[in-house]
Amino acid sequence: MAEPALARVQPPVPGRVPARLPPHGAGQRIGLFGGTFNPPHDGHRLVSTTALKRLRLDAVWWLVTPGNPLKENSGLPPLAVRMAAAQAVAAHPRIIVTGVEAEIGTRYTYDTVRYLTLRCPTVRFVWLMGADNLVGFHRWQRWQDIASLIPIAVIDRPQSTLKGAHSRASAWLAPHRIDEGDSSILPDLKAPAFTFLHGPRSDLSSTALRAAGRTL
Repeated sequence: MAEPALARVQPPVPGRVPARLPPHGAGQRIGLFGGTFNPPHDGHRLVSTTALKRLRLDAVWWLVTPGNPLKENSGLPPLAVRMAAAQAVAAHPRIIVTGVEAEIGTRYTYDTVRYLTLRCPTVRFVWLMGADNLVGFHRWQRWQDIASLIPIAVIDRPQSTLKGAHSRASAWLAPHRIDEGDSSILPDLKAPAFTFLHGPRSDLSSTALRAAGRTL
């Protein structure tokens, strides 16, 4: 899939108004958790609180995307609606909901992560994903470049433990994997770096909720 011109973003230049980012500071450890959040649910919150605790993060930013390039988006509720719903579900002082991708004009994770790491070079970002997303991570545009830009923490999800562990992306990341017991150092490591976190799991999924008629 060709990378659209609008996704080739650069850090702000003098004379332009930069995108509004959530509060952050030098040396902070921030998890980035992207998705359409259609609808958001307690499984998203559990992934985030697990990461906050195990990785000793200062915050988790929920990056509510304008649309997923790998999915049909014609019926996707407006960004503002999904952000409001995400705010209600997050209900945590260190889980911050943001629509920054719409502001900077990115659709692909690589471009978003590149923008944030260039814009905030002193912040220690970690990309968060559920094990179900690890299964298809190799389908993401420039997925190996994403892994080379930012450490990745995968949080276990029901029915995805073995699939995630034996995925194509997991095999590529294997030489860079750190033990789960050492996961608190992940934000301090140079990418590529990767860990797989186990713990309490939620059976909720946005796909299943939509199939059951739970929409925004």
